[in-house]
Amino acid sequence: MREPGDLYEFEADVPELDAPVMLVQLDGFVDAGAAGRLATEHLLATLDHRVVARFDVDGLLDYRSRRPMMIFDEDHWSEYSAPELVVRLAHDSAGTPFLMLTGPEPDRAWERFAAAVQDVVERLGVGLVVTFHGIPMAVPHTRPLGVTAHGTRKDLVSEYRPWGGKVQVPGSAPALLEFRLAEAGHDAIGFAVHVPHYLAQAEYPQSSLTALESISLATGLVLPTDALRQAAERTQSEIEQQIAASPEIASAVEGLEQQYDAYNRADVRGSLLADEATPVPTADELAAQFERFLAEQDERDPEA
Repeated sequence: MREPGDLYEFEADVPELDAPVMLVQLDGFVDAGAAGRLATEHLLATLDHRVVARFDVDGLLDYRSRRPMMIFDEDHWSEYSAPELVVRLAHDSAGTPFLMLTGPEPDRAWERFAAAVQDVVERLGVGLVVTFHGIPMAVPHTRPLGVTAHGTRKDLVSEYRPWGGKVQVPGSAPALLEFRLAEAGHDAIGFAVHVPHYLAQAEYPQSSLTALESISLATGLVLPTDALRQAAERTQSEIEQQIAASPEIASAVEGLEQQYDAYNRADVRGSLLADEATPVPTADELAAQFERFLAEQDERDPEA
C-alpha cells in the first residue's frame, strides 16, 4: 500500500489544536432523511470555517458512477462542480475549535483512506472522531427519534440502548474508519438516527436536529440549531396536514405508533429496521404519498 500521507495535503497555516473533535460525514452511504447531509450543510452555512487539509479525490472516486455536474452555456463549458473531500476547521457558537471531514465517500482504496484519516487524526491531535447519518426504521414521525450509538469503547456510548445482537450489513468507509481507529486505540463514536421509513427519501430536518443534539451531548460542542428547528417544525406541520387529509395514512401512522409504544414497553423484542420481515402498515404507499406531498410543498415554496 502506498504511503497514506500521499493521499492528502495540509494547507500552509494549520494551527495547533488541543484534542479537537472531528466530525465525519461522507455522502454516498445510507443517509435516511438526509440527516447527515442537512446537518453538515447547516453547520457550514452558519459557522465560520476554512479548509485545513485536502484529499486526492482523483485517486478515491469513480467519476463514472457519480458524475460531477457541469454547465454547458450555448457554445462552451462554463462551470464544473469539482468534488471535494476536505478537512475544515470550524468554531462552535462558544468559539471552541473543531474539525469537519466532509465530501463524497471514496469508491476505492478504503484501507488507504482510513490510514490517511488516522494519520490526520494523529498529526492534528484529534481527541474524538464522530460520524453520523440516518437509517430508515419502522417508526412514526409522532414519536421522538431514536438513535443507535456505537463506539470504540463501551463507556463512550453507555447512555444509549445497545442494539441487542449481531447483524451483518454492507460496509462503508466511515464504518471501516471507526473499526481501524479502534484497533489503533483512538476514540470514535457514531450516531445512526432512526428516521421514519416513509420519510427516508425526503429531506427530514428533525433527523438532522437529532443528530446535532446527539453530537453536542457527546462532545460538549455548542452547535447552532435554530434554523433546523424551524425547518423541522414546518415539515412536521406539513406532514400533519397530509395526515388530516387522508384517513388511510392516519390509520397507518396509528399502527406504527402502537408498534413503537409496544417496543419501548418491552412488550415485543427484535428490531425496528424498516427492511425487517416484521409487517409494517402500508409502508410503500405511505412513503409515496408523503414524498408527493413534500415535493408539492417544495414546488410552491422553494426556500422552505
